[in-house]
Amino acid sequence: MQYGYTKNLEEFAALAPAGRLLGIDPGSHVIGVAISDDLRVIASPYQKINRSKWAKDAAMIQTILHENKVAAMIIGYPLNMDGSEGPRCQSVRQMAKNLHQQCSLPILLWDERLSTAAVTRTLIDDGDVSRARRAELVDKLAAAYMLQGALDGLKHISLAR
Repeated sequence: MQYGYTKNLEEFAALAPAGRLLGIDPGSHVIGVAISDDLRVIASPYQKINRSKWAKDAAMIQTILHENKVAAMIIGYPLNMDGSEGPRCQSVRQMAKNLHQQCSLPILLWDERLSTAAVTRTLIDDGDVSRARRAELVDKLAAAYMLQGALDGLKHISLAR
């Protein structure tokens, strides 16, 4: 973990102690937050943070980390559809570096392509949720969707060992 984060699930699994994981889906205006249970089986939506100054956003994340005794973090990494890194990836890498400097927890950057689209489609098709209600829910649900994908990947790694 040269920069305080990794993109490699196996490396993260080796570094992340047992306990809850925090999922962060950083958007340009809102940060979606989700949290796992202690056994890392289920990801649950937690809250959304309306972005402001980095110091305030980081303080809110720190509070969540401490209140929930989080062991490590998964941050959504917004790769392009072809798998390449676009300009938003740089801001996510910087966010990961900054968070690691502040809390020293292991951080995994996790491919979050289509997480928001998948959640939005589900809310429309299965939930018949209004546009206003979707705006309230989508960010933290996308964080949970992304975190659940990482939890499932970690489960496969532990079963293979």
